[in-house]
Amino acid sequence: MGDTACLSDGRPWHDYYAQFSEFSDATVRPGCQPWVFTHATPAAKAVVLCHGLTDSPYFLKAIGRYFHHQLGYDVYLPLLQGHGLKKPKGMEGVQLEAWKANVDFAVRTAAGKAASVSIGGLSTGGTLSVYTACTDPTITGDLFLFSAALDLAGGPGGVIGEMKERLLLTPLADLLDSDAPLIGPNPYRYARMDMDGARELARLIKETDALLSGFDTAHPFPTRVFAAHSESDTTADIQGIRNLRQKTPDQRFEAFIIPRKKAVPHASLVLAEPIFASHAKPGDPPLETANPMFAEMMEAVANFVNQAS
Repeated sequence: MGDTACLSDGRPWHDYYAQFSEFSDATVRPGCQPWVFTHATPAAKAVVLCHGLTDSPYFLKAIGRYFHHQLGYDVYLPLLQGHGLKKPKGMEGVQLEAWKANVDFAVRTAAGKAASVSIGGLSTGGTLSVYTACTDPTITGDLFLFSAALDLAGGPGGVIGEMKERLLLTPLADLLDSDAPLIGPNPYRYARMDMDGARELARLIKETDALLSGFDTAHPFPTRVFAAHSESDTTADIQGIRNLRQKTPDQRFEAFIIPRKKAVPHASLVLAEPIFASHAKPGDPPLETANPMFAEMMEAVANFVNQAS
């Protein structure tokens, strides 16, 4: 089936495989494919949603489905280099430039059909989205951030997180890597954080920080921003979102902050349903819990989108 056809619940994005030879039906784990939700007649608005480090487009499918079904967008979920593979080979050779190319292809594809293109993502995907919104004039729509990794979390004031970012940019980071397999019980993400990928995230954070330093109250961040974050997030520091908010006019920034008492972890923020192990038995606990405020979060997204209409 060609990528111009329309299925109500989306479909694997096979044209993406033609662009990036690393990916194919033979190499990508079932459920981790790049994904699209499109209409029979191209929508006026499209959004590119980027997944996070170690995970896959599956994590963004519930959000993508909402954008498509409830908000009328065409939706593109790219798969980042080194991710979602049956044989990830320790993510050796993964490069930030390749991730940027993955996102650029998705943006170009969306822009070829839609009048307005928005971008967003989870964690590393959120950081890539900020970078792209700053550098690609094709992004004429909004920015949607979900647990965006603009800063790594850790320590009072994020001091330990800052130290982590600096360490990852040195050769010492390789000494922290593990030989444990990346494929584990989770069908939609790797079992551990690979240091090669973490190094590229640290590079991305540094580049994004440099771009954002050019904005202030006199020269504000130009894109409308919706940012969802959990106060329980121990991976991405919420201070990164607060810093972006200070650079964005109030009328162009909407924050959806999940209180600590809800205990929503980093990646769970984007999940409408829990994720269970590949061979889970009835009664087994999930590997990833669902966000109990997912519906409220997406209603907030809808209100944000409608404010611009």
